Amino acid sequence: MGKLTTHVLDTMHGSPAAGMAVRLYRLDASGSPQLLQSLTLNADGRAPAPLLEGEAFQPGRYRLVFAAAAYFKSRAVALPEPAFLDEVPLDFGIADAGSHYHVPLLLSPWSYSTYRGS
Repeated sequence: MGKLTTHVLDTMHGSPAAGMAVRLYRLDASGSPQLLQSLTLNADGRAPAPLLEGEAFQPGRYRLVFAAAAYFKSRAVALPEPAFLDEVPLDFGIADAGSHYHVPLLLSPWSYSTYRGS
């Protein structure tokens, strides 16, 4: 059975993004998001458990939303108002419910990068 996981690395500080808030949505056929869960990343910058697994892990369109500005403010980073990056939404698709989909995020207050990890 497949699963969905995530991991965030704070490239400004060279550390995991511990304490960052993340939301997971499923996008319906019209593209409207339906909240599946809200969570806080652990000390390793990872979700404490797979975001989806078992019967909940279904093919479809999904969105992860990372609370970037709130995280950097919690680290006492001086950000402009409004912050350049507030929330970072990542839309992605799951085609194979038997695979592991890992969505890592490399993040600073000014940029981000993602890829399908392993």
